Amino acid sequence: MTQSRSGAGPAAPAAAPVPHSPVADAHLIRYAGPFIPGLVVRAQGAYIYDDQGREILDFTSGQMCAILGHNHPDIVAAITEACRNVIHLHSSQLSPPVLELAQRIAAQLPPQLQKMIFLSTGSESNEAALRMAKLYRGGFEVYAFSGSWHGLTGGASASTYAFGRQGYGPTVPGVQAIPTPNCYRCPIRHCRDRCDMTCLDAGFDLADRQAVGAPAAFMFEPIISAGGIIDLPPGYLTRLRQLCDQRGLLIIADEAQTAFGRMGLLFGYRQEPGFVPDFLTMSKSLGGGLPLSATVTSAEIEETCYSRGFIHATSHVSDPMPAAVGVALLKVIARDGLVENARRMGEYLKAQLRELQKKHECIGDVRGRGLLLGVEIVSDRDQRTPAPTLGTAISERCYELRLSMNIVRLPAVGSIFRIAPPFTITRTQIDSAIAVLDQAIGECVAKHGAE
Repeated sequence: MTQSRSGAGPAAPAAAPVPHSPVADAHLIRYAGPFIPGLVVRAQGAYIYDDQGREILDFTSGQMCAILGHNHPDIVAAITEACRNVIHLHSSQLSPPVLELAQRIAAQLPPQLQKMIFLSTGSESNEAALRMAKLYRGGFEVYAFSGSWHGLTGGASASTYAFGRQGYGPTVPGVQAIPTPNCYRCPIRHCRDRCDMTCLDAGFDLADRQAVGAPAAFMFEPIISAGGIIDLPPGYLTRLRQLCDQRGLLIIADEAQTAFGRMGLLFGYRQEPGFVPDFLTMSKSLGGGLPLSATVTSAEIEETCYSRGFIHATSHVSDPMPAAVGVALLKVIARDGLVENARRMGEYLKAQLRELQKKHECIGDVRGRGLLLGVEIVSDRDQRTPAPTLGTAISERCYELRLSMNIVRLPAVGSIFRIAPPFTITRTQIDSAIAVLDQAIGECVAKHGAE
């Protein structure tokens, strides 16, 4: 049963949400499937509130961006102050918040990563990294994981393979996919539950035969999120660095979701000691709910690109208001020990999910790290048969029970819950979510069967 925010006991049942306004049907383009019924009118902390007065526990941090929870008072204060000072400037003009944000980020990064540009979205940050890598290397060939999601603008979408590629015509030339190291569903049918990195070597062998000798970059996520919450096996990044160096490929770490603590590490690339990417991109977890992203690289790469005429001016590059929010967010993370809280709460949440796995046969796998976890729904645990209809039913029932749970439906995989609550999440809130998920699974299996 779901609990109220105070933790005082079970919440009283509420009416099911009503459909959204007819205005949506009349005027809004549907950009990611149907909209969820009802309208969200308020948000605070780990909860959103709809127009029926329902309090809904948000286990996706919005679009994985509200890492401090919704409407955090320090974020609201930073926005308010920026509105009194300056919101927007010409791209050639700088403001104190931009410089402070740059200093705070640089202080937490190694000497190889000290030069940065502030943009608005994850797609933009990856575009900047790709443009610089191509300009620096003089090539155009880019590699990414077959389950990757790096954005929907030109270069970023060309390197996005999880879904959304069909029907839009040719992408930019030179992009190739390397198999995602998913040991639960080995892409080359070689491993089971333990990746020995044969897929990495085989992937590069195949890529070598298609390459035309114009290397630029390899782009990866520390946890492959939209592709199913795939954690990289130990030693993978070291081997990846060796293979990329042999081919003259720069490495771009896309930390849209993992930067600043979601994995229980300040940055996801640090999961492997000694590994440092050539580019680090950040977005979702930098803006606290506002559009803010950054691309970070070395002084050498920046100097070379500048000398070759690099340009990446956008309407909102170096805008002061989102930079002020970024400063406030980093202060809160440090002050409140939220990286450590993400690690501890992530371990607790993962343990509770594994207890549910013992109870429910339809939970085939629990994986991930910190507060970026995946739960894969199957109809046959031994055969690992995808169960997308059951997964969708569970997700919808969770929402009816006041728990927002994002589920990724991949044609070749099935249904994977992508669990990413805010870093401020508590044990009481986790217990409430687990109780709802337990109830939803039980009811949906009873109603629909295991598919």
